[in-house]
Amino acid sequence: MRFSKKSDYALRALVALAAGNTKRPVSIRTLADGNDIPYRFLQQIVLDLRDKGWIKTHAGRDGGITLDKPPNAIRMGEIVRHFDGVLAPMGCVSTTHYQSCSQEHSCRFRRILLEIRNHTAHVMDRTTIAMLLTNKPLSHEEVFTQYFADGAGI
Repeated sequence: MRFSKKSDYALRALVALAAGNTKRPVSIRTLADGNDIPYRFLQQIVLDLRDKGWIKTHAGRDGGITLDKPPNAIRMGEIVRHFDGVLAPMGCVSTTHYQSCSQEHSCRFRRILLEIRNHTAHVMDRTTIAMLLTNKPLSHEEVFTQYFADGAGI
């Protein structure tokens, strides 16, 4: 699976709001600039986040946005599903966006794809915005360890 820019930017914005640990509204411009998010794109994402009840918008000179739910009540899986619609790596193992395949009756790797979907959904559904705040940023070296380098892994 691959996140869309909408999911990525929505998660960045929510984590930044939670990290700010303040009840004072943060302007969309400040949030966009501080998290490398295109301003106009963030404006659209903010409308979706507000409509889902994850954030509040505040009008006026000192307005902006705040979280409308505690960070431990917003789950990563629900954000990604809202913006991307699916966590499954292929349509043949998706429950919400199922697509049949002519090889379903004989496919030898479909079971693994189902395990990947289930594991991904489980991890993302148990991970809250509050939990993301406790994560240490990932280093370049951790991404490119020998185990996964040169096509040996993902």
